Amino acid sequence: MTKTFLSAVALAAFAMIGGAPVHADEMSKGEAKLAKLIEGRVAGEPKSCIRDYPVRSFQVIDKTAIVYKVGRTVWVNYTRDPESLDDRDALVFRKFGSSVCKSDIVTTIDPVGGFYTGNVFLSDFIPYNLPDKGA
Repeated sequence: MTKTFLSAVALAAFAMIGGAPVHADEMSKGEAKLAKLIEGRVAGEPKSCIRDYPVRSFQVIDKTAIVYKVGRTVWVNYTRDPESLDDRDALVFRKFGSSVCKSDIVTTIDPVGGFYTGNVFLSDFIPYNLPDKGA
């Protein structure tokens, strides 16, 4: 698949909720925050696993996605149910190897009380990179 096609697919998926296009003024706060993080970047081919070292930053964007910055790449995992993401919860990953994979078990806990609040089911990780200067 070409990068242009993947970018179009990623943007279309990001812009669609319930089959209707979302206009900029209808974006949630989380969607707007993610759009700002990946602005000017081009989506690459989705991967089922990514290296989690060296992660420059990691964040949960409320009701939208989990974002990793590894080197110059921003990896986005929209999860299977992004509405369940709460940026106030702590994520606990139970990995089965040295990478983070969509098959890993992820639970959420309340960081203050330490009690279980739910599960997160990962999807593919989509890399977003700045375009080559020569392109």
